[in-house]
Amino acid sequence: MSMNTAAYDDGAILCDDQGLTIRRYYPWGTKRIRYTSIKGVETLPLTGLNRVRKWRIWGSGDFIHWWNLDPRRPKKNVALVIDVGRHVRPTITPDDPAAVARILTEMTR
Repeated sequence: MSMNTAAYDDGAILCDDQGLTIRRYYPWGTKRIRYTSIKGVETLPLTGLNRVRKWRIWGSGDFIHWWNLDPRRPKKNVALVIDVGRHVRPTITPDDPAAVARILTEMTR
């Protein structure tokens, strides 16, 4: 990828050549995570017992996962949990979770 070229951008989640940008993460704006800071990515199904997590529109309900603002989350079935080596893990619901997981995995090797 060339400088600041977006490999993925759905309006809420951006993956470019430097890292992951999570828009509407904080009440005041975005969170930027460099690929070098990402320790791993876990897929979290939003079905079965986890179905209740679909309704977490923003914030945290368990002090482990921090969800960016995504009013479309109730219609989604998969979240990605980003391990950055801290207790609280950014948790996102991109429109194409497989594409974002692939990009994050490739860029963090």
